[in-house]
Amino acid sequence: MATKHTSEVSFTIELDENKIPEKIHWTASDGGVEQAEAKALFISVWDPKSKQTLKMDLWTKEMPLDEMKHFFYQTLISMSDTFKRATDDEKMTASIQDFAEYFAEKLELIKKGDQ
Repeated sequence: MATKHTSEVSFTIELDENKIPEKIHWTASDGGVEQAEAKALFISVWDPKSKQTLKMDLWTKEMPLDEMKHFFYQTLISMSDTFKRATDDEKMTASIQDFAEYFAEKLELIKKGDQ
């Protein structure tokens, strides 16, 4: 029988008096990450009972708008990569990537044709 292993990822969120995130730190036991600082996070969890995605989106007060735009763009690209690995659907992966490029162009994060 194979030996089971447990891995943990945790987030610590420091809030102000109005419960607005001021600082985010995260730790990944198997990734060598210990209380690393972050300015934003998106977490999605699939609930098999309700067949719905549960999500948590947090960002600190100090997250600059230009960084938030890049964060969204890079998240879209990452989602397309994950979709490809999970489904092997190259056509839809390309569609997601096309949208991400369109998104970045409209926000002037990249020039048309760059990536």
